[in-house]
Amino acid sequence: MGIYATPKALALAEELELDLVEISPNAEPPVCKIIDYKKFVYEQKKREKVLKAKASKVVIKEIRFGPNTDDHDYEFKKKHAEKFLKEGAKLKAYVFFKGRSIVYKDKGEILLLKLAQELEEIGKVEQLPRLEGKRMTMFIAPKKK
Repeated sequence: MGIYATPKALALAEELELDLVEISPNAEPPVCKIIDYKKFVYEQKKREKVLKAKASKVVIKEIRFGPNTDDHDYEFKKKHAEKFLKEGAKLKAYVFFKGRSIVYKDKGEILLLKLAQELEEIGKVEQLPRLEGKRMTMFIAPKKK
């Protein structure tokens, strides 16, 4: 019930055995409606559920490389990356450095940048390669059709 609800509106709502519901409190004067409150809440939840169902869910697929991944493995994984992007999923490509292989940071970055360059027709880089602990991560999102 709003602060500005007039006694006349309250009386009318009571007479109809319904509720006086404040719809938009920020309006000048605030807008109220005489409705069944339980039905109003039910309709609102129903609307939210429909909107939630329509919202697209973001799928993130991951591809893992080593700093010394050879050409054949790279091509194989690149084909998977293309498939994921064409399906509309985001791609998280990362190079995992095991043990002392962390000294090959530059190789890992070159590998990820090469992947980004070869996939630029179907995806755009969201985040450039960034080293986080023992992994260097890069995100690629599919281009809109």
